Amino acid sequence: MGLGAMQSSTDQNLNSYNNKEKSFNRITSLWSSIKAGLIYFVTVFGVGFGLGVIRVVWIEPQLGARLAELLEMPLMLVAVVVAAYWVVKRLAVPPVLWSRLSMGLVALVCLLCAEWGLVLGLRGLSMTEYIATRDPIAGTVYYIMLCLFAVMPWLIARKDSQAPPSSSNPT
Repeated sequence: MGLGAMQSSTDQNLNSYNNKEKSFNRITSLWSSIKAGLIYFVTVFGVGFGLGVIRVVWIEPQLGARLAELLEMPLMLVAVVVAAYWVVKRLAVPPVLWSRLSMGLVALVCLLCAEWGLVLGLRGLSMTEYIATRDPIAGTVYYIMLCLFAVMPWLIARKDSQAPPSSSNPT
């Protein structure tokens, strides 16, 4: 076996190892995004569930469904921003478009499944009836909030990448 054949064999082994390592890193990154998305979903859903109980039991009878939902939205926006920031920092989700958006999309799919399952099951509505009975104003704000919920981890990444580097020597 000549030196060239040994070099070629070594290069093939290194390439094979690098491909396996890249594949492992992709799977690990995907799993991290799924885990982050699940934690993000559980956090926001928990806050939303608590606020929803307060809204339905105490606020809706006093102010009506539309106003109650609209009053809840800013609190949910704060919950979304804080949860996205906390999960991204806690789990060190890379500030890469794919990682952050996949985290948000996993959370969105889980949120929609849970919400539709709970709301449709508790209220005995079909999906068509659920969409048709949404208030046009509060429903529009709700759909905008769902979009923000999905992209917030990425928006947090953009905020982090645009922050000026901090200096350790105060002047």
